[in-house]
Amino acid sequence: MTANNLDQLATAQKANAEVMMALMRTAFEGMEKLAALNMAASREFFNASVANTQQILAAKDAQELAKINATLSQPNVQKLMDYSRSVYDLVTQLQQEVTKVMDAQYSTFSKKASATIEKTSAQAPVGGDVFAAAMKSMLDATNQAFGNMQNMAKQMTEIADANLQAASSATAKAVGAGTTKKK
Repeated sequence: MTANNLDQLATAQKANAEVMMALMRTAFEGMEKLAALNMAASREFFNASVANTQQILAAKDAQELAKINATLSQPNVQKLMDYSRSVYDLVTQLQQEVTKVMDAQYSTFSKKASATIEKTSAQAPVGGDVFAAAMKSMLDATNQAFGNMQNMAKQMTEIADANLQAASSATAKAVGAGTTKKK
């Protein structure tokens, strides 16, 4: 192996390590945000449970207890939907950050591979252009597949977002209908 090849290998290893560090950093930041969200939700749940228990214990008869129970369930459904939306937003943000790192890495790889194919093709002996054309065709197919995967991921995110919006809307209507009936 020549010194130039060793330098290229070392550079490639360093670039791969940097990408892995960026992905790990993103994952840890996502886990920190999720832990903070869960702690806040747990604290809110605990405080609401204590307050709800106090209201239930203060009920003087079964009719008042039934009314309190019906009133207490409505905010919990909305809180659950808010929590689900927060988790979804966090996961979406994390996915976008990982995709950005991967896109940059793939773009760099694609440019280097294309340049290497061009350089090799120019220096290749007779018949080497067939190999270079095959490699270029393979790189083009890979680029197209990567683009298709990106589009599919985007569509899946849009579908998940639409489903979450529909669920939120349906829940809000159900909670609103429950509130209207009780009045």
